[in-house]
Amino acid sequence: MPFLPQTDDDREVMLKTIGVASADELFDVIPDSVRLRRPLNLPPALGEVELTQLLNELAALNQGVDHRPCFLGGGAYDHFVPAAVDTLASRGEFFTAYTPYQAEASQGTLQAIFEYQTLMAELTGMEISNASLYDGPSAAAEAALMALAVTGREGKIIAVGTVHPEIRQTLETFLINLPARLEVVPFDPSTGRIHPETLEQAIDETTAAVVFQQPNIFGGLEPIADLIAIARAKGALAIVSVDPISLGLLKKPGDYGADIVVGEGQGLGNHLNFGGPLLGILTCREAFVRKMPGRIVGQTTDHHGKRCWVLTLQTREQHIRREKATSNICTNQGLLALRSSIYLALLGPRGLRQVAEVSTRRAHLAAEKLTAIPGLSLAFPDLPFFKEFVLKVDPATGKTARQVLDLVNAQGFHGGLALDRWFPEMTDALMVAVTEKRTSAEIDRLARAYASALA
Repeated sequence: MPFLPQTDDDREVMLKTIGVASADELFDVIPDSVRLRRPLNLPPALGEVELTQLLNELAALNQGVDHRPCFLGGGAYDHFVPAAVDTLASRGEFFTAYTPYQAEASQGTLQAIFEYQTLMAELTGMEISNASLYDGPSAAAEAALMALAVTGREGKIIAVGTVHPEIRQTLETFLINLPARLEVVPFDPSTGRIHPETLEQAIDETTAAVVFQQPNIFGGLEPIADLIAIARAKGALAIVSVDPISLGLLKKPGDYGADIVVGEGQGLGNHLNFGGPLLGILTCREAFVRKMPGRIVGQTTDHHGKRCWVLTLQTREQHIRREKATSNICTNQGLLALRSSIYLALLGPRGLRQVAEVSTRRAHLAAEKLTAIPGLSLAFPDLPFFKEFVLKVDPATGKTARQVLDLVNAQGFHGGLALDRWFPEMTDALMVAVTEKRTSAEIDRLARAYASALA
């Protein structure tokens, strides 16, 4: 936004209008004891040329995924974004569009959202999708609120211990002022999975829902159908958080009994953007449609018989009676949802499967090469994984996982994530994610970097 300065005459008119003699009088209400009586300790102002040079120097300190190979994961991934996604999503009618307050006058926006909903429902195997939410964790929390409303149970929401810790933290925040509490079922530290018996013991008649993640936080695959069957047998809803890229290869959640499916849609045509914005996916069974948060766009015909689109449901308190609202979500991630729609339309089912397969093959290649290095092994050797896996650093090396990663990163990589950021007891564990962008040559270089770090 441009800065529009006022002249002395402008300021004099403004002050006279509000009845004060000077700008200093506006601060008379602030006690003298807390007022700053010296100039701010700031460097002198720069000219535009000097300022631009300084900012370029500072920006050069950032080493993003375009500067070094990225093996980071944990919920956000460096997948390839086709140029057509950037080109189409940058068109003015999309890039500057905002919430359609006069919805039916915004047919292009509504159609784009409808196409997104259709793609998400097909991808997850569910019947209904909303118009998107802020990110994966907030989608999971909104799904939990849905479950409380659908089941009428207000005792607890269960999250299995292999659900992303940031999802669990968001659930806890959303439930803090509600009767329901969050209960976390611990995972087996030797397998990186949930024991069905442990889950069954935790669920009771007050449990509204169980939140699962497939693949889980460690990149591994749970016996998800068996776990869901346990939850549903006790009357609890099954909420499953998914990596949408994995659905090019793995079974759809709707096919193994999920009631509500959520996920982080960043990997579907959206750049990492230094951590955001992100895209929350939420789909469910049609029976729960009136408990869904956000918006739902529907397709109909106008009075000429032509196809058109309308806002079928608007469930926030701004649009309907407060007591009838299902959520206070005020908007949807329309631009990111559009990018995901373009991405999926470009790839199609076979293209998405190819992305998933290549990611899986290269992840397993990386695991094979890295575990051949003395001092590194798979933390969960019997855990099947999709594109992400956990390595254990042998204590005999005298290094923690974080120390090893620092040495690897210093050689020009984003080499992985130290898991002690979420699991303080796992100081010897780090996680490596491999997408279709990573080449065999980059994986070989990564292996050499780890070997050097552990030498």
